[in-house]
Amino acid sequence: MKRSKAFRAAEEQVDRSRLYSPAEAIALARKTSSTKFDPTVEVALRLGVDPRKADQMVRGTVNLPNGTGKTARVLVFATGDRAEEARAAGADYVGSDDLIERIQGGFLDFDAVVATPDLMGKVGRLGRVLGPRGLMPNPKTGTVTPDVGKAVSDIKGGKIEFRVDRHANLHFIIGKASFTDAALVENYAAAIDEILRLKPSAAKGRYLRKVAMTTTMGPSIPVDPSKTRGLAEELEPAS
Repeated sequence: MKRSKAFRAAEEQVDRSRLYSPAEAIALARKTSSTKFDPTVEVALRLGVDPRKADQMVRGTVNLPNGTGKTARVLVFATGDRAEEARAAGADYVGSDDLIERIQGGFLDFDAVVATPDLMGKVGRLGRVLGPRGLMPNPKTGTVTPDVGKAVSDIKGGKIEFRVDRHANLHFIIGKASFTDAALVENYAAAIDEILRLKPSAAKGRYLRKVAMTTTMGPSIPVDPSKTRGLAEELEPAS
């Protein structure tokens, strides 16, 4: 693959022979970002689990303390008072049969979906559309709930969802390159803490096997998977 001059220059700053601490990786990711827009900072993990086994699935949500840097577009399946509650909380799209029909017609201009339990029978018909995109409401992630106002507020405020794929990889975002190092470290620590908390008891051997960090269109930076505690202490005073 032919890389741009800017990407090659950024990649040359990454030492592939070492593992960076999370704070070092964040500082380097911001330094090597060369896009004209404000890129997203992303993290990829390789977990020591077998996702083919139900008791080793890792899936959850976490509220990033400093947000994600973008406002998610939230679609809510609700009627009556709960629909009004969703609108008051800032939902971008609220409805029932009308939204189902729009989605079946190809409408996918949203980032998250919330549904009240009584409408899941209807929403289930969208499984083939929403499921592969990771948008299907699920009680385990708090997106099937009667408290739609709180769900919308959480998502708008920086709640992210993560799920291990069939290759045992897990991806999530921790903010934007314009964030301070400290804000990104706090977000990274919050996400890692939750992923560690969700470690399946059936998983054997090392749980966090590989960690890499990157910005949109930036080089991948190898991160030390053993460093999961006291991350803020590694920050330089000027960060």
